[in-house]
Amino acid sequence: MIGFAFTFVFLAMIFIANIFLDESKQQIAQHVKHWSRYIAQMSASALNSGQINDVVNQLANFKTIKSIQHVDIYQLQQPENKYSIVATYDHFKRGEQSPNVVGLTAEQRAIYREPQFDQALVRYIRPIQYKEETIGYVFIQMDSQNGLSLTTQLIIALTIIFFILLVVVFIIAFRLENNITLPLKLLGSDLLAMSQSKNYSMRIKTMPYQELDFLARNINSFLNRVERHINQLRAAEQKSLKLNAELEGKVHTRTEALKESNQELLSTLEKLHQYQDQLVESEKMASLGDMVAGVAHEVNTPIGLGVTASTLLSDRLNEISKAFHDKTLKSSQLRKFLAEGEENVGIIYRNLKRAAELISSFKKVAVDQSSDEFRQFNFAELLNEILLTLAPQIKNTPYQIHFDCPEDLMIVSKPGPINQVMINLILNSITHGFDHSPQGTITVKVMKLGEQLNIHYQDDGKGIDPLIKDKVFDPFTTTKRGEGGSGLGLHLVYNLVTQALGGNIRLDSEPGKGATFEINFPVSEQLL
Repeated sequence: MIGFAFTFVFLAMIFIANIFLDESKQQIAQHVKHWSRYIAQMSASALNSGQINDVVNQLANFKTIKSIQHVDIYQLQQPENKYSIVATYDHFKRGEQSPNVVGLTAEQRAIYREPQFDQALVRYIRPIQYKEETIGYVFIQMDSQNGLSLTTQLIIALTIIFFILLVVVFIIAFRLENNITLPLKLLGSDLLAMSQSKNYSMRIKTMPYQELDFLARNINSFLNRVERHINQLRAAEQKSLKLNAELEGKVHTRTEALKESNQELLSTLEKLHQYQDQLVESEKMASLGDMVAGVAHEVNTPIGLGVTASTLLSDRLNEISKAFHDKTLKSSQLRKFLAEGEENVGIIYRNLKRAAELISSFKKVAVDQSSDEFRQFNFAELLNEILLTLAPQIKNTPYQIHFDCPEDLMIVSKPGPINQVMINLILNSITHGFDHSPQGTITVKVMKLGEQLNIHYQDDGKGIDPLIKDKVFDPFTTTKRGEGGSGLGLHLVYNLVTQALGGNIRLDSEPGKGATFEINFPVSEQLL
């Protein structure tokens, strides 16, 4: 602040000095104009009448005026219309030449129409007029030092004031250093020592000035409060440590109890997983059992027809044998026997062939369902075998199943999981999708996309309820609970596709628009 005040005062002094010097120059300029006007008025009548000596004598009177150093009088000569010097005054008689006004142009003479300062000199030209006509010029040169002699004095005075102010500033700063800054430094060092040592029992000593002493007392009061607060915090910390110890004991006890509970939960969860796996296996076996029952029922019909035909053939053979032995055999009787025998043998052959096909197809499906081995197979034949196996469940229903699969599609994969996936999807559509509907169609499109096999399964049933759409692949999700539905069919499909086949399955369904399953899994063309 002292430095700022000192700088402000110093700049203000310089500003005032500049104003004073400018004012001095203006006064000198006015002074020069005044004397030039006086000389012009004095010389006008003498020049007009041709009395040049009077002009010279009048100029000699300026010897007492030291500031006027040089004066030239120029007169306009007629008819040449040129200017020439007719009178000169030189205070020091040094014969100094003034600017040659005669040789100057009008623009150059116009420069001197205002006083021109050149170091210690000031020059000025003024026209001499007589009855509003210019008959000559006055050139005057004055010494500006007399008018500006105060400049040096002013500079000296400013310099002395500057040094006096500088000394005063140093004295004040020194006094402030000893009386204010030093106590403040001591106060700061005491506070720093307190903060570093964290010893808030220390107190600030009495200060020499009232303001600093008031500050010290306030700091001491603050330290008293801090010390009391720290003591309260320490007491609260001790209490908190005690409570924490008690809490840790409770937490340890609860943790042990939670560990035991978690162990029991893990054991229960493991058992639930085992039960779930058992239920999935039971679902597989139940599906296989349904197939066994259906195939047994289907095989029973051709075998029964075969037994009936063979029994009838045996009776006819006994009749022909008896007639042959009794020698009562007629040609018509033999012809009838041969016709009936041919018909019965055909019946026996066709029904035994049908039973053999059913048993062979069931054998392949059963073997595939119980096996997770990779093998090469024709996918279209696999679908036909599945359809043949499901014939007992769907032959008395109004539902149609259409397979769109290339006849020569040979792949290497696991037929067992594929078998189970297709059977569960078809049975799921019949049981849940159509739900005793008078009609329904299932369409399965199969195509090979690079190293992936795509199965597009679609039915036109009632679709899946949006409330369970996002969790149809979760175990035990069913709309037939209590009606024979286990909720494991689509869960089994999801596990077989994602785990056994290493693929993915996506469901798209809207109420009343059926359900679509998009299945993709990797396949190859040859066994490695």
